[in-house]
Amino acid sequence: MRDPRPISREPEAEDIGQGEIHPVPVSIKGRGAAGRPQGRFETLAREAIDDGWGTSAEDDGSATPRTEVAIEIAKSIISRNQSPDIPFSQSVNPYRGCEHGCIYCYARPTHAYLGLSPGLDFETKLFAKTNAAELLREELAAKNYRCELIALGTNTDPYQPIEREFRITRGVIEVLAGCDHPLGIVTKSALVERDIDLLAPMAEKGLAEVFISIATLDHELARRLEPRASAPARRLQAIRKLAEAGIPVGVFTSPVIPMLTDKDLEAVLEAAKDAGATNASYTIVRLPNEVSGLFQDWLQRHFPLRAEHVMSQIREMRGGRDNDPQFGSRMTGQGIFAELVRKRFKVACRRFGFDLTERHRLDTSSFRPPRPVDSPQLDLF
Repeated sequence: MRDPRPISREPEAEDIGQGEIHPVPVSIKGRGAAGRPQGRFETLAREAIDDGWGTSAEDDGSATPRTEVAIEIAKSIISRNQSPDIPFSQSVNPYRGCEHGCIYCYARPTHAYLGLSPGLDFETKLFAKTNAAELLREELAAKNYRCELIALGTNTDPYQPIEREFRITRGVIEVLAGCDHPLGIVTKSALVERDIDLLAPMAEKGLAEVFISIATLDHELARRLEPRASAPARRLQAIRKLAEAGIPVGVFTSPVIPMLTDKDLEAVLEAAKDAGATNASYTIVRLPNEVSGLFQDWLQRHFPLRAEHVMSQIREMRGGRDNDPQFGSRMTGQGIFAELVRKRFKVACRRFGFDLTERHRLDTSSFRPPRPVDSPQLDLF
């Protein structure tokens, strides 16, 4: 694991205004957030200070946070939603928290429910649901279960770095493959290539598709936005390998962040199409609850002279607020800039050959409920 020691970055070109360099708060190498702001449910406030005896905020280890993983024995594993702007109703999240550390991640506030910070805690204090495959088998075998696509990667990335060790996502896919259950995956990680041996046979039966999320092709910007996710070039390589294996693969050009990633919208679509992607989608950046403060702090650390302009454009798309939680507009925004992005996306998709009218349909008719592990009954066929 890389050593996330605090660093003071060198001033960039945009930091230099009329001959003056603006001071920049300290960032932490390999992490998106730079602190641990309290969640909204906390009743007590704590603040670290230097007491004059050689101790300070840095001495408690907060400046060099290591990834900690706790085992969670989940009580259920399939999450359900009724959102009209999400194209699935069932999902499985093998992990809580995400080591990728994407500063804009809309899932960060969920750590507040655990009494943890949506900041550094979200990307360093992780929870692994080691009984996920066992629970999934039980829930799929229930008499009242009705087969619908199950999505992986809807809250936190199923292929974040700790998956290499815990292999929970692979166990979930093995269960779904064993009973011919349709599966959709969204990830920023090239680790998905590891499971091509499972996904390719499922895809041949019309049971699997993968979306790779790429917000920008700018390696340096991606390193700051998504510090422990695969580099953009590596994600494109993953698209190519998945496509060559016969797995339907799409690209999420998400999130579109005005004045930061929006410039790469067409370039991402073109590169993904060249790599073999057949589908495409996008979302406008969302800044719910505590995420807005974290994102604005990130802007001040990395793009101080652009920060105010970025936020003004985001608010213009959100009716003057940092976030719009309303169904129908929360994914795509509103206003002139949002409409411009929508038109650019449609034009680029036509130009590069993405057919947005043809959505890949996964088969639900061949699903066979799994037998309980300890069942003495054999298969009839």
